[in-house]
Amino acid sequence: MLEGKGIWHEVTEHRAVYHMAELSQMDVPYPEADAKNLFVRDDKKRNYYLITVKGDRRVDLKEFRQRNHTRPLSFASEDELMDIMGLMPGAVTPFGVLNDRELKIKVFIARDFMDTPGVIGVHPNDNTATVWLKTEDLIRLIEEHGNQVELTEIDGGWGEE
Repeated sequence: MLEGKGIWHEVTEHRAVYHMAELSQMDVPYPEADAKNLFVRDDKKRNYYLITVKGDRRVDLKEFRQRNHTRPLSFASEDELMDIMGLMPGAVTPFGVLNDRELKIKVFIARDFMDTPGVIGVHPNDNTATVWLKTEDLIRLIEEHGNQVELTEIDGGWGEE
């Protein structure tokens, strides 16, 4: 798909990773651009959000909720992840949004992915590789699909969840 659209990208194949700490131990070309993705929903199960931050950042869901005026948030279930994004736990990625036929998911991407070099590394719907591409190209793909994307400041501190 990326080649067909003329989008620059690189692919790094690696063993399956389930946590950012595992990926940080691997030799990847853009370690500062690794993305961590959280698939969450509100307490009424009406609104779904994909939150994408740098791999070494934490996300404070209460702070995120206040900043973005959402209802209380919790992680979406494995069934919701499969039904909406067609993904298994451990493989959550913005590319999964392209499987969201009902356009239920609003995507929040940390603004610091736009900083030089403007690259983001995400799974290709499978956690045994990382696709590196320009952040602006990823945003354009998701918006062309019909989902909303918002660049945002996400302050949650450093370290694993």
